[in-house]
Order: sequence, then structure tokens, then C-alpha cells
Amino acid sequence: MPSGRIVIVAGGELTAECLHLLDEEDFIIGADRGALFLIDHGFTPQLAVGDFDSVSPESLERIQAGSKETISCDPVNKDLTDSEMALDLALNLQPQSILMIGVTGSRMDHTLASIQMMTRALQRQVACSIMDANNYITLTGSQAVVEELGYTYVSLLPLTPEVTGITLQGFQYPLENATLKLGQSLAVSNVLLERSGTVQIESGLLLIIQSKD
Repeated sequence: MPSGRIVIVAGGELTAECLHLLDEEDFIIGADRGALFLIDHGFTPQLAVGDFDSVSPESLERIQAGSKETISCDPVNKDLTDSEMALDLALNLQPQSILMIGVTGSRMDHTLASIQMMTRALQRQVACSIMDANNYITLTGSQAVVEELGYTYVSLLPLTPEVTGITLQGFQYPLENATLKLGQSLAVSNVLLERSGTVQIESGLLLIIQSKD
């Protein structure tokens, strides 16, 4: 059972650059086409999961041969997306953290669903983040350290109707005991002044989005 980090690679927006953070100690889950992407780039998923409706029968054979374990489901009679299935399996393994790659893309419904799924990890006290070529997204209900990762901006967006007691340190535009309501853009496009900054809130759930064009 992994005690460290689980990396989920799904079949959304994927670039080889997104795999540079993977470590040999990570427990890697490939969701649907994400499993094939991993195998094509020299990684062996510990687990491949999904309905695999986005790959050919020949590619599915490669996934099954190149993964340590494969869990497949019916593509029609299922209640969860492939990414959500992977997240459920990851949370059941009780890791310290989860990184999700390939869960964003042109399907806005899938992207928003993936962002909202992070609340389930937070409820289990598991740090969860989403990364693609232009964004790194985390979620906090208390305090978070924002590290410099090569992105230009840091934006804060409420995931609950209201987030109170927002205090920022180490940012170009500081906040002290501020409140953000759903739909407000007050905390969009901030900038780190140092190698890291801190975000502290008193109530609500706050998305921290590091981004670049």
C-alpha cells in the first residue's frame, strides 16, 4: 500500500512535459487513454483503469501487457468517469498526496468535474493537485504554501459560495482577512515575490491556480 504519492494520468490534455515530475517511487495509475500515454513514454503503470472506449483493441492489449494490473468496466453502464474511478482507487490506498495529470482539456464538463473532485481528497485529508502544460491547481480549506514552479500567475478562486479570512504573505498584492465570494475576480493574476508564499483562510474552500499563457 503506497504511503507516498499517487500520480493519476488520464486521457485529457497530455504533453510529455507533464511527466517530468514523476518519480520512481510514485504509485502510477493510468486512466483509460492515459495508461497508453504512460506506456508510450516508458512508464509502467501499477494500475490501468477505465472503460478503454477511447483506445483500439490493439492498444488495449498493449495497456494490459504494459501495466502491472488492469481494471476495466462497461463503457455504458457505469456511474463514474474514468478519472473518478482512478481517484476512488487512489484514495482507498491512503496516500499522502495525489497528483492528477490529463484531467483537463477541451471538455469543460470533465475539467470542472475534475477540479470539484479535489474536494473528496480534501475531505480525506489527502493533498491533491492537478497539473497540465499551463496550470497547476490545488485546493485548501485552511492554509497552503505556494511554491514557485515556473508559472507566471497565482489566482485564488472560491469553490464555495464564500471564503473568509484570506491572508496572503509573499505576494505582490497582499490580502489581510479578506473575503471572496463566488463570481468575484479580486484575487486573479497575483504574483509571487519570493520562492514561496502562504495562503491562509478561516472558512470555505479556496482554489489556488498557478498559470501561464
